[in-house]
Amino acid sequence: MRTTIERVSFELVILRPIGRLDVESAPSTRQLIFDQINRGVKNVVIDLAHVDFMDSSGLSVLVTGMKALARVGGKIGICNANPQIRTALHLTMLDQVLTPHKSLEAALHTVQQSPAS
Repeated sequence: MRTTIERVSFELVILRPIGRLDVESAPSTRQLIFDQINRGVKNVVIDLAHVDFMDSSGLSVLVTGMKALARVGGKIGICNANPQIRTALHLTMLDQVLTPHKSLEAALHTVQQSPAS
């Protein structure tokens, strides 16, 4: 899996993973989030537009990232999830805490405007 990083501001980045977010790619994706936090980032939006599959390891990355960002007073946002990912979020009830936004703009707005949970 390849991931591009767009720095929006000192405290906000957009991660755009490409491919499968599964047991093989989850550790490097998780580390990428931790690396951003170590650089002072507090808010991360993950644009899932080019992720074609996510398993429980990928869901774990999202939850771990959410918790790590909350510890530094930040948030995670996700957007552009395909039907398989939305179904996985719904079946695990993670869509209750990780709202899958339909657009990048909506996810950015939520992360920038809402206080951390």
